[in-house]
Amino acid sequence: MFKRNFAKLNQAMGFQRSSNRQKVQPGVSDLSSNERAPNSCHPVINGSAVSDDANYSSWMVDHPSALTSFDQMMKDARGKKIVVFLDYDGTLSPIVNDPDRAFMSDEMRAAVREVAKYFPTAIISGRSRDKVKGFVQLNNIYYAGSHGMDIMAPPRPVRSSDGKYHTVSLDRKGNEAVFQPAQKFLPSIQKILKELEEAIMKIQGARVENNRFCVSVHFRQVRDEDYGILEEKVKSILKHYPDFRLGWGKKVMEIRPSIEWDKGNALEYLLDTLGLGNCTDVLPVYIGDDRTDEDAFKVIQKRGQGYPIVVASSPKDTKASYSLHDPSEVLTFLLRLARWRKASSSSRSLSQIWGVGS
Repeated sequence: MFKRNFAKLNQAMGFQRSSNRQKVQPGVSDLSSNERAPNSCHPVINGSAVSDDANYSSWMVDHPSALTSFDQMMKDARGKKIVVFLDYDGTLSPIVNDPDRAFMSDEMRAAVREVAKYFPTAIISGRSRDKVKGFVQLNNIYYAGSHGMDIMAPPRPVRSSDGKYHTVSLDRKGNEAVFQPAQKFLPSIQKILKELEEAIMKIQGARVENNRFCVSVHFRQVRDEDYGILEEKVKSILKHYPDFRLGWGKKVMEIRPSIEWDKGNALEYLLDTLGLGNCTDVLPVYIGDDRTDEDAFKVIQKRGQGYPIVVASSPKDTKASYSLHDPSEVLTFLLRLARWRKASSSSRSLSQIWGVGS
């Protein structure tokens, strides 16, 4: 009821967005053909085209704006420990044609830095850990690359409920631990990377990205008529690597080891390393825009408390409870979050607030 009322308030106050958004039928996820193929079609229901605004407004009844809902969210968060998790591409930076130029703005970097002063903060990205850290350039946050298969976290002994966490190793300075559950797959990943580069080099617009423990094949700039050829070449190579699986993100095919590890597991692991895994008063805030972020949303949903927030400019299937329209709204949300904590705990340090190392 609360979400529905806020969505109605959002519409009544004129917060409906009327930008030129891609038209997507409600219930269509990022794994659909709309994301796989270079072009998508306008949705048609009962023989008539669906209005962008009507579509999006209807969807926001169940996924209200985290900005409109902010005051109530923070009211419910009082006395609890907020931990912030952020995706990178499409969340902290805009989606761009050249993945090497997905730079975050100075304003966004300052906002993330400010949030991390008051809350434990981590970025969980499909990029390699070194690459995303190079984009973000902040030292007061934790980084998890390769969809959580390469984590730099505090050196705290941890284990899951079934005791399956892998051994971690300290970095050169001895003050952080590197957790890499897919380490044994590195030789095969390098072989796949080389084969892919050779196989698709003649397909205009196709691009292979080495993300250390996974491989991304970008097709945002691939012509419609070449997409089928590209997909077939990728699948043909993967037939020889049964320990790997193929998935889709936003205009990208992603090849990952077939292990039980994803962004949701990474979220749980980081909470454990912070000593917060078993706390009942912890509120994870996770903001992300892609299909792989749904694994983290599911974990928060299962915990029964926390704020999963999807970044979406059009309706999509999601387990998120709230939404933000684009990275500019993510920036506004982060700034408000930092100001809220600063106002309510101006004289206390992070360690005093959470009882964890600053």
